[in-house]
Amino acid sequence: MHKASSVLLPSLLALTALTAMAQDAPVTAAQKTAAKKITPELLRAHIRFLASDLLEGRGPATRGDQLAEAYIQSQMEGLGLKPGAPGGGWIQRVPLVGIKRTSSDPAVFKSGAGMLSGVLGENFVAVSGVQKPESKIDAAEIVFVGYGIVAPEYKWDDYKDADLKGKVLLVMNNDPEGSPAEPNLFAGKTRLWYGRWDYKYLMAAKKGAAGAIVIHTTPSAGYGWQVIQTSWAGEQFELPDDGVPRVAAKMWATDELAKKIVALGGKNLDALRASAESRSFKPVPLGVTMSVTLTSEIGQKESGNVIGVLPGSDPKRAGEAVIYTAHHDHLGIRVGAKPGADTIYNGALDNASGVATILSVASAFADLEKPPARSVYFAFVAGEEQGLLGSEYLAKHPPVSAGRIAVNINVDGIGWFGRTKDIVLIGKGKSSLDADIEAIAKMQDRRVEGDQFPDRGTFYRSDQFNFAKIGVPAAYLKKGTDVIGKPTGFGREQEELYEKNDYHQPSDELRESWDFSGAVEDARLAFWLGCRVADAPALPRWNKGDEFEAARLKASSGP
Repeated sequence: MHKASSVLLPSLLALTALTAMAQDAPVTAAQKTAAKKITPELLRAHIRFLASDLLEGRGPATRGDQLAEAYIQSQMEGLGLKPGAPGGGWIQRVPLVGIKRTSSDPAVFKSGAGMLSGVLGENFVAVSGVQKPESKIDAAEIVFVGYGIVAPEYKWDDYKDADLKGKVLLVMNNDPEGSPAEPNLFAGKTRLWYGRWDYKYLMAAKKGAAGAIVIHTTPSAGYGWQVIQTSWAGEQFELPDDGVPRVAAKMWATDELAKKIVALGGKNLDALRASAESRSFKPVPLGVTMSVTLTSEIGQKESGNVIGVLPGSDPKRAGEAVIYTAHHDHLGIRVGAKPGADTIYNGALDNASGVATILSVASAFADLEKPPARSVYFAFVAGEEQGLLGSEYLAKHPPVSAGRIAVNINVDGIGWFGRTKDIVLIGKGKSSLDADIEAIAKMQDRRVEGDQFPDRGTFYRSDQFNFAKIGVPAAYLKKGTDVIGKPTGFGREQEELYEKNDYHQPSDELRESWDFSGAVEDARLAFWLGCRVADAPALPRWNKGDEFEAARLKASSGP
């Protein structure tokens, strides 16, 4: 072999290897450079404004809500993004019906053995389930229905064709955890949608019930009673009535009150709950009636999904989309607070921090010399705290058809306690996105963990759920808990303290002590994931047999 050729061959082989490595690399050099736009200072600045008292808690359809929308729009305009709302413009108007309870009379429970009361806002919570000035339950019989679940795939039916029309259903929170004989029943300790309160009310309505009372315990809910009190205290919002069945009243009771209601009928709640762990369970009439009248102010209002887009660079794939989401709303101003008490639900972590993250991700995309192949949308959605309303509306009216949405990347809360060795993917194991996220995390010398609190049903509690329902693979990214330089369990402890003391409380405020170094790494991962999916030859997919696979196949076969 000629000497020059012998020297050239190793060089060519090395160049070929480097090229192959570059092609296989999770991100490009340009994407790494753009990610430097995401900094702790940028996150903090966005949070500082959005969680300010000036925005009065960003309650839906309030001045604070409008200020948040204006701020988000102006930030995207400044980055050079284009209006991305369906039909044009920056804001997709979301019609809302406001339901503000004006009555405060207690609920009355009676049997031959006596009577007791459920005090609204104390041991009992009730809101109208209908969009009318008055909803009334008059001496309706209470029936214990266990978990209130119908799940054919698990051969489970708590209702057994019982006639429940006009009854009030007393229902357990969560879903069965299985047994040694059936460890995978309802995914074990992982809470499915069957275990969520919105499913319970939906099923009660389908059965023709007048109302449903969900029994609250901290283990079954994943949060304390104070969260129920604050989340359901103020004006409630819904999308306009679309004709689906509704209960007259959606209700919660403390465990103590629920035990007293059951005892009024001569029964024991713990014994009933034990019987509900079996497929053979049948609804149990309690011999107790309930009466409550709820009067409400009904108002037609609106909020908005603020949407910007970075158009794709590939003419063939620009009509497909990567959609980032974060909800911009929170709980507004506290009702009935004591004089001198903090009344503003600032929502710094929930979810000014998510908005800050997606705005930061948008700044990184805007810094790319060439946009990715697919279009990238940044949707800041309304009314999440009211039942994922903004994302539900967006999923029903998306900027491109569901089958052409590659992925929804959602952020709802970020880490505040420094860098972590892990990042959490809520819904890990559900889609092909796992491999992309793991490749990027490996580049960061981190690992990908599944839900750290699987009993809380987190996948079904944020906006990606509505995209999943129309078939869109979802990446719901959350902070890790394995904190670098801290003792084992530190991150989990911080998370649990937040849930106990600050979640949905006025104390969720920006603190100067927060360390956003880990949040920056998480945001950069979210940015790189969007880049990777936006340039990939094929669209992501749900894993075979996943609960959302059929919706994806249906969407992909559509126009």
